[in-house]
Amino acid sequence: MLTGSAPARHFGVLLVTLGIAMLVIGIVYHVMFMTGLRHEHNAMSAEGLIHGQSGFPPSIALIAAVLLLAIGLMAIVNMVFHVSLFG
Repeated sequence: MLTGSAPARHFGVLLVTLGIAMLVIGIVYHVMFMTGLRHEHNAMSAEGLIHGQSGFPPSIALIAAVLLLAIGLMAIVNMVFHVSLFG
């Protein structure tokens, strides 16, 4: 099995780590934004400014980001510890 050169492996690990960090930041920002939006919606509803209750279902973007984060974490474990998580 070819493992590639060490600099290429380190660069790959760096790129996957950067992607994981960006996903975590994006997920945290998205959850904070949606929480604030829900609070604002509840406050406006309590003041009678809006009518009806419309929930905010989990967004497809958040679900996709969490799935990509899981794949990225499995990839980094595979790359750093040489543990095959995919079979």
